Amino acid sequence: MKIRIGISTCPNDTFSFFPLLTRRLETNGIDFEFCLLDVQELNERLHAGELDVGKASFHAALKLSDRYGVFAAGAALGFGNGPLLLARPGMGEPDPIQDGGIKSLAGIHVPPPRKESRVLCPGRDTTAYLLYRLFHGDVGRVQQVVFSEIAPALLAGDADYGVCIHEGRFTYQQQGLGLVEDLGQRWERETGAPLPLGGILGRLDLGSEVLGRISRLIQASVRDALAHRGLALPMMQRHAQEYDEAVLWSHVDLYVNRWTEDLGDVGLAALNELRRRAATVGLVSDAQRWTIIPA
Repeated sequence: MKIRIGISTCPNDTFSFFPLLTRRLETNGIDFEFCLLDVQELNERLHAGELDVGKASFHAALKLSDRYGVFAAGAALGFGNGPLLLARPGMGEPDPIQDGGIKSLAGIHVPPPRKESRVLCPGRDTTAYLLYRLFHGDVGRVQQVVFSEIAPALLAGDADYGVCIHEGRFTYQQQGLGLVEDLGQRWERETGAPLPLGGILGRLDLGSEVLGRISRLIQASVRDALAHRGLALPMMQRHAQEYDEAVLWSHVDLYVNRWTEDLGDVGLAALNELRRRAATVGLVSDAQRWTIIPA
């Protein structure tokens, strides 16, 4: 049985799916036909019904919940892994403090976006955009672009702010970009839950038997990748925006965790909190609910 499957080019996905991509695992009659795309492209392919299985932002997953379920394995969620709201160089101002009558600097204060600010986001259906809307509302003139274009646009002065994801959270300081806010940390402070970024979706009309087999294969792939950690590095480097090994492994360590193996009760609670908040600001309907496909 042929299954059209799409995953992102991010190191956590190429790492987690390396055993299936390279046919290290027996797939019991399922022939996976892979495509590797940007996360917003994946969201669009899933909306168009062009994929049987695919990685999606959890924002997009809610919009697709009438047609696609969420596999319990393969997800990216956790603590300290959220998107960053960054500013172009020069946006910061010295942040003065006074200690015993002596003025000094605590660091650089980067103000949040204003109505006239040019703000780049990595796609209307991404969880990154959902978080921007949750915490910054409709502020700014928002433009949706491919995630890899955001940092270069900020450096060139073509935008004032950008919501950066993936490897960008590890490299923005070296690039001279200013940090306005870690949107993931804000989510954690307000909810106490891990941040759900993206998960693997499967077409519900494939049926529970096929979906169950696929779910178990995804979980087996994640576990095999963790057990043979170094094998995936060449593939990660081939598809990543950043080639430094330390950055790639930092990415994997941050996004591949116990909730990638299985969402569990904590992961499910986090997904439901995201759904509730997205409905509160009108980004999804309150009637939309997750269908979880167990491993």
